Amino acid sequence: MSLNRTEKAVVIEEVSAELVKAQAVIIAEYRGLDVASATVLRKTARESGVYLRVLKNTLVRRAVKDTPFEELTDQLAGPLMYAISEDPVAAAKVLSSFAKDNTSLTIKAGAMPNSVMTVDGVKALATMPSREELLAKLLGTMQAPIAKFVRTLNEVPTGFVRGLAAVRDQKEAA
Repeated sequence: MSLNRTEKAVVIEEVSAELVKAQAVIIAEYRGLDVASATVLRKTARESGVYLRVLKNTLVRRAVKDTPFEELTDQLAGPLMYAISEDPVAAAKVLSSFAKDNTSLTIKAGAMPNSVMTVDGVKALATMPSREELLAKLLGTMQAPIAKFVRTLNEVPTGFVRGLAAVRDQKEAA
């Protein structure tokens, strides 16, 4: 079923709105992907905060025009599924993990603002920790010296109490 001009304009507007806040766009070819698998992929993408949609390539070309993802237009050929996300790692992780189990989905390319990635680049991006994981590691690293300092300060009164207990036990024994 083809879209009329106003429906196409709405789709272009929607994709353009997603691209404005996007940090990564991953495209994958979905030849032979059955409906049940596509539904599972969409659910996983939704849970990860990834905008995942099958779109006409001509509409995407119009949507990416004059955006940081414009270099991706050379890759837009064939039946493609587009994953757009604010977290640069999320879209790559969702599609890469799904492609491992389903051979009918093949990652074709990806883009970050003003740079196009190859399939290997997308797979490397998928192995990186997400923003939340990196922030947690940073917080743990920043917190470690403070925690060690507090333990050191706490050791002084603890040692004093142990010494008093040893003196008390010695006097009781005598």
